[in-house]
Amino acid sequence: MSKVVTANLEQQRDFRFAIHFSDGMPDLYGDEPPPLGNATGPSPSQLLVAAVGNCLSDSLLFALRKFKQNPEPIKTSVAATIDRNAENRLRITDITVKLTLGVPKDALAHLDRALGQFEEFCTVSQSVRQGIPVAVEVYDSTGLRLK
Repeated sequence: MSKVVTANLEQQRDFRFAIHFSDGMPDLYGDEPPPLGNATGPSPSQLLVAAVGNCLSDSLLFALRKFKQNPEPIKTSVAATIDRNAENRLRITDITVKLTLGVPKDALAHLDRALGQFEEFCTVSQSVRQGIPVAVEVYDSTGLRLK
């Protein structure tokens, strides 16, 4: 079953755009950093990496809650490299996502199963991965790397 997700953008001034969502969500404003814009909102690149991190966070939380586990609070940081391609155009060349669970590993049952499958259910990161490498790391609250 297909679903259509829409957004409508309306230029406010220079590179600042109001982003309207059809499902009643509040408007969001995007802008480019100087010298093009005034950085009055997130840039398109920031919105993309935030979407990747948010989707992976949601997916990991969902996978753990399926097993009635409480990993909260999850903290996620996302870093993207922007570099020039062969045509000298700026592109996002890679994205690294670091998810940190709010509890130690030992507090979560079925953690290995959740870690083994949550990425496959993230619509955004799996779509982005078709063109940009996305590396995912998961840590528990003690800093132990789990994935």
